Amino acid sequence: MNTTASQAAFEAAQQLIPGGVNSPVRAFKSVGGTPLFIAKGEGGYLIDIDGNRYVDYVQSWGPLLFGHRDESIEAAVIEAVRNGLSFGAPTLAETELAKEVVGLFDSMDKVRFVSSGTEAVMSAIRLARGFTGRDDIIKFEGCYHGHSDALLVQAGSGAATFGNPSSPGVPADFTKHTLLAKYNDIESVKRCFEQSSGVACVIIEPIAGNMGLVPATKEFLAELRSLCDAHGALLIYDEVMSGFRASLYGAESITGTKPDLITLGKVIGGGMPVGAFGGRREIMAQLSPEGPVYQAGTLSGNPVAMAAGLAAIKKLKAHAPVLATLEARARRLVEGMKTAAEANGIALHVDVRGSMFGFFFNDAPVMNFDDALRSDTARFAAFHRGMLEEGFYFACSQFETGFISTATTDAMIEATIEASARVFGRLHG
Repeated sequence: MNTTASQAAFEAAQQLIPGGVNSPVRAFKSVGGTPLFIAKGEGGYLIDIDGNRYVDYVQSWGPLLFGHRDESIEAAVIEAVRNGLSFGAPTLAETELAKEVVGLFDSMDKVRFVSSGTEAVMSAIRLARGFTGRDDIIKFEGCYHGHSDALLVQAGSGAATFGNPSSPGVPADFTKHTLLAKYNDIESVKRCFEQSSGVACVIIEPIAGNMGLVPATKEFLAELRSLCDAHGALLIYDEVMSGFRASLYGAESITGTKPDLITLGKVIGGGMPVGAFGGRREIMAQLSPEGPVYQAGTLSGNPVAMAAGLAAIKKLKAHAPVLATLEARARRLVEGMKTAAEANGIALHVDVRGSMFGFFFNDAPVMNFDDALRSDTARFAAFHRGMLEEGFYFACSQFETGFISTATTDAMIEATIEASARVFGRLHG
């Protein structure tokens, strides 16, 4: 596989862009080698600037449910662009997309659009604090909710519950109100409540996608709901990644537990930058200009992103059974890979939720971040390199989720399984 052009492009980028990339995970640091510079996407494929063609299981980290260059989404974007890129004023498309989104979530009465998942989560937490009049928040180890200061935390030493900053540039004062609990461990959440003078909200990825694919159990989420109710705290579901990927109706339709606020992104932009947060009417009424909690953005609800999102959601609603097809393909993929791995004496733990899939080089089920960290990341890196050489593009980290699109065919799935068997054979040898 020739990557000469990508190597040259990366060297040039490093002279002008920190690390040569505009988002850290793209740098391939955890898997080694040079990041591939992409020229274009076609359906289920990526083509790099060297002309190499890959089956794409990243799909822009989730938003491309219908693959690259979906005709209906592309047409909607082109039409919107012809009318103008941005107005900084209301458009009909905002209300139309809001109606579609609110209509699919039982726990959502109103929604506000922003420009990224990070912005959606940051705003939802501010709203929760404003609504409850409290400062502390609880999050979970291994869940990523964007790069805002209050959420860039790591576990404290010993029995400490409050998190410490996990990045230079984040003052300790900014994270002193963030408490860390263990995913799928309700006792750790109870301890957080006990040690806080007032919890505004608990935020969780109900289907975690940023420590690899690790779903929360129904029992854990039900207990979390009860704890929040008992303490007067809001429950926030971060579905920036899982929204419309795991289910048309959100994680609440799978788990049976309703949150107070939901954050969204990815699919509702159809590939354009977008985020959103929404919830119960009385909570959303606290948001400016209706209420005192301030949030604003010049490009929030911009017409191009709204057009792309509207086309994506309408298409998904019109073809809702496709999610079951995608889940079947995702399950066939990871189960086929698991069989191939085990045939070569390699342990592989796999899971699927809708069109999301994950696999860990781990000999035990992964229920939380500690479990995930016990995975063999060196073996994953070797597998990643091997699959690239075979023409298959997976997320460049053991701790990321993979995605199936409607452009991912059964033939692609079978070819991927066959290629994985060859790669596992080389890893075993």
